[in-house]
Amino acid sequence: MMLTLIISAAVFFAAVLRGLTGFGFALAAVPAMSLVVAPARAVAIAITLQCLVGLRDVVTMRAFMDRQALVLLSIGALVGTPIGVVALTQLSPDAMRIVLALVVFAGLAALLARVQLPPNRTPALIAGMLSGVFSGLAAMPGPPAIAYFLGRASGAVATRASLMVFFFITSLMTLPGLLIADRLDRSTVILAVSALPALLIGTWAGGRMFTRLGEGGYRTAASVLLAFTAIATGLRGLAAYL
Repeated sequence: MMLTLIISAAVFFAAVLRGLTGFGFALAAVPAMSLVVAPARAVAIAITLQCLVGLRDVVTMRAFMDRQALVLLSIGALVGTPIGVVALTQLSPDAMRIVLALVVFAGLAALLARVQLPPNRTPALIAGMLSGVFSGLAAMPGPPAIAYFLGRASGAVATRASLMVFFFITSLMTLPGLLIADRLDRSTVILAVSALPALLIGTWAGGRMFTRLGEGGYRTAASVLLAFTAIATGLRGLAAYL
């Protein structure tokens, strides 16, 4: 019972962040849950939760999401995910986390410099492929997709909706790997289902906060969270060498 309450509390606070920006759920939930369960199990719970809530997101966000961008990002992710998985077997995960952090910082610098992406399909396919590579390497599909939408100067509503649906799609792509690796046992699924109400309530609360943000406020919040993602990832990689 206590384990379920702690997991639900971690999920709730991460869900508020998710409801506010459309991303950041796994970034916040996995470290918090890892205090009471193994990190691999925490990842499995987070992915299961995103799969459980994903169909609801598709229905509620269908009027706002950028369908063309989502299709292109998903195609890219399908190509990139196996590349990331293969690279993970050949390279040091900690070294790759440092590389990922540097890539995210480079993308963030481009955003702050107001670099605009060309209006064609290539940036979406590249961002999707990088998301897949990031997912395969470090279970972090978010940064390239976030940078893509912010770089296009998409509206806050469309960006938030599209990101929530995209992470549902990438979670579905990851699910078979969890099953093959035997990371999705009965107790993990039960914990995820038990925490689902916390995810729904937290996302609703974050959504209420989102309605109070203007376009500039959303862009600032998203950029700050993206920077935090890079810092947290880089520090995690550096910790292995210190």
